[in-house]
Amino acid sequence: MQPLTHALIVIDMQNDFCPGGALAVTGGNDIVMGINTLMDDFRSVILTQDWHPRGHASFASSHPGADPMTVIDMPYGPQVLWPDHCIQGTFGSDFHGHLRTDADLIIRKGYNPAIDSYSAFFENDHRTPTGLEGYLRTRGIERLTMVGLALDFCVNYSAVDAALLGFDVTVRTDLSRAIDADGSLDAAIAGMRDAGVALSA
Repeated sequence: MQPLTHALIVIDMQNDFCPGGALAVTGGNDIVMGINTLMDDFRSVILTQDWHPRGHASFASSHPGADPMTVIDMPYGPQVLWPDHCIQGTFGSDFHGHLRTDADLIIRKGYNPAIDSYSAFFENDHRTPTGLEGYLRTRGIERLTMVGLALDFCVNYSAVDAALLGFDVTVRTDLSRAIDADGSLDAAIAGMRDAGVALSA
């Protein structure tokens, strides 16, 4: 059992990111049971949940003529346009049916209609906090292990932000899966290592 200063953060294990979902990550459902087993090693488990309103600015459908997976400039910087996904209160936004959800905390992100949020710590403007840092600090948590979907986006952004905030961060790549669009996985791996994130299989 890990000490009280070490928490597990499970990123976006939701139906829309698993096979059959609106933004499916290949093999996303294959890691559910391993994550459930890993939870037994931690006294503190935190889940994140993508939680978009309909018509979110990051949806390609909100930009006439735009295709999913293209990039546009938003006021906060470049933004990948996604298929509509994880819309609040829909089956797609629900956690995978086999995922254990007996967690200490669920952090919902991406609910601001004008700005996307990959990281568990900040929206994509890299300034607006989700509140997770404060929760971890008050709990005395210093070390984080991260798993989930997708390795090259929300896991990556969460891990890098956590490392920059001074947490000791490990990403379990065997319990994560990537979208890997246009080299995004290699870039994410390099970025995490540069930020001091430990990668473990």
